[in-house]
Amino acid sequence: MINRPKKIRRLLAANRGEIAIRICRAASELGIETVAIYSNEDRFALHRFKADESYLIGEGKGPVEAYLDIETIVHIAKETNVDAIHPGYGLLSENPTFARRCREEGIIFVGPSPEVMEGLGNKVSARELAVKAGAPVVPATNALPEDEEIIKAEAAKVGYPMITKASWGGGGRGMREITCEKDLLREVDAAKREAKAAFGNDEIYLEKLVRRARHVEVQIMGDAHGNIVHLFERDCSVQRRNQKVVERAPAPYFSDEKRKELCEAALKIARTAGYSCAGIMIVCLKK
Repeated sequence: MINRPKKIRRLLAANRGEIAIRICRAASELGIETVAIYSNEDRFALHRFKADESYLIGEGKGPVEAYLDIETIVHIAKETNVDAIHPGYGLLSENPTFARRCREEGIIFVGPSPEVMEGLGNKVSARELAVKAGAPVVPATNALPEDEEIIKAEAAKVGYPMITKASWGGGGRGMREITCEKDLLREVDAAKREAKAAFGNDEIYLEKLVRRARHVEVQIMGDAHGNIVHLFERDCSVQRRNQKVVERAPAPYFSDEKRKELCEAALKIARTAGYSCAGIMIVCLKK
């Protein structure tokens, strides 16, 4: 007997604003009914009205905190009989607990499995996977502890200048440049607060800052049978506040040899992680 995948007829967009609008638009084009969620502050937001149905979440919570309420989102999904949840990007999109709760409730999570997220969604674990796969990485610490003296010692090993990064999220949140030890603890504390507000988790780490680097991503896709391919690279170096503004493909400064080397490294990491779904592998190249 063939075990056919569950058909998606109703989908919940677990995001807000332009991201949720794009999810609803794509679903509508495929004939899929859509459900939106919104915080009290977003009650007049356009994404609420682009979906077939919309529901208030996070009463009494902040405008971002509301969208991080896993149990409420899962409850709404069950009550509205959705088949799948699409997290978009940011917020809960890289949260393995959210993906696992969807699986426990028999809801399709449009994204990687919780196991893959734990390996790649967390940047510290992703670095470890890259090392295991034989891909080069820049010097960095593990997740920072609370002990200030240990933080100073770990920072000294990496060397200044460095940058803080949120372990469980992206989009430029939790990134702060540190050029000397006197600024270390202040910037670490600020980065933790920012990461907590944006992703619901204040775990951060320190990474060696590579100045004047090019930000290059490799698009990969994998299926449930272990087949993984790449769709080549794109340059995302034009940024504002560590957030991409322009993506250019192909990267014009790459030789065929360098392009092949980069794409193969991305595939090695994806295979090591057992990756499925669509995603990107990011590398920074010195100009």
